[in-house]
Order: sequence, then structure tokens, then C-alpha cells
Amino acid sequence: MMVSPLVVDYYSDILCVWAWIAQRRIDELNKQLGNKIELRYHYLDVFGDAVNKIPTQWHDRGGYDGFSTHVVESAAIYEDAHINSDIWSKTRPTSSANPHLVLKAIELTYSCKHSIELALKFRQAFFIEAKDISNLDVLFAIIEQAGLDSVQVNQALLDGRAIAGLMRNYQQAKALALKGSPSYIIDNGRQTLYGNVGYRVLLANIEEQLTKPSSEASWC
Repeated sequence: MMVSPLVVDYYSDILCVWAWIAQRRIDELNKQLGNKIELRYHYLDVFGDAVNKIPTQWHDRGGYDGFSTHVVESAAIYEDAHINSDIWSKTRPTSSANPHLVLKAIELTYSCKHSIELALKFRQAFFIEAKDISNLDVLFAIIEQAGLDSVQVNQALLDGRAIAGLMRNYQQAKALALKGSPSYIIDNGRQTLYGNVGYRVLLANIEEQLTKPSSEASWC
């Protein structure tokens, strides 16, 4: 009998350094567990108003330069999470909403797989190449380089489908009371892992769900 894969709903903000650090763990989970799990990608609002968030929250800690130093130092111990020191100090995206919106448009126009692939390209463009991925021209240039039709993708923006999908994600994140990025939702919302969660912790929690008998009674 064919067993359905375990669904893991993964919420992140494209500009979040902890989600960038988590990328290697996501890749390893997919490699180790293969078709036993299905990661569903969603977006939440952490840097939707970055142009006000960072100067306000980091006002007494160096502003953009202080935040840039914090991000670079946070990722320094992770060899797979390369960071360009220009991000936030010289390259200052105004909002994560535009890349989230475009990724929803790609998902609707092509597929979830294409959207996931472009999400990684967007992250690489920001964290490694220090490109301003809040700029639509930058995003559509990346789309064209990836061989996708930017005109078709743009149509999902123009007709409102992409913004509807993004708002659905944001509202779901709020309804789940998610604290931030990244967040992992396991077992239909019964378990939430949040933040810089180590790979072994993720793997142990997911494997526990994979091996738990479906007939196991609730202790409640």
C-alpha cells in the first residue's frame, strides 16, 4: 500500500538570515528522507516593512550598519551560508513582499517546484551577490535568466491572483500565531518548530512522526 508523505509546512521570509542558514538543513532533509516527506513552502511577513523596521529596531545599535554586522556574524559559523558584507549596509531592500509576491506568481504560472527553485535563486542573489531583491526589475531579470517567461509571470501579478495567494499565506501565519522565520509546522499544526533549529532536532521530530502508529491514542 502506498503511504502518503508526511507534510511539513515551511514558513519563511525571503530576507531572513536564519531561513538562509536553514537552506542547507532543508536540502539535507529532502536528501535523507526523499519521498517520505513533502515540504510545502509558504511565506510570512518579517521584513515586509524593512525600510522602517530596521532603522527603528536598530536605532540604538548602529542602524543598518549594526544590523548588517549582526547578520554577517550570525552566519559566520555556518560554512554553507555565505554572506556578502554589503547586505543591509549598502544593499538595503525596502520589503520582502515583492519577492514573496513574485514567487507566488511563479507558483501559479508554472509550479511549486519552479517557485522553490526561484526562491533559492532570489536568496542567493541577495545574500551572496548583494542584489536588491525588493526591486522588481532585479527579480524579473533573475526570472529571465532562469528561462521563465516574465510576461506570463507578470500576468499573475496584474490579475490579482499572486497577491491573493500571498495574503492567504500571511493570514495563515497569523492564524497559526507563528513567531517568525523560519517556522516548521508538523502533524497538521500539532507541532511547531521555530527559529534556528538544528538539523538533528528537525530530523528527530520528523522521524518520530514518520514512525508513530496512525492508530496511536491521544493522551489528552
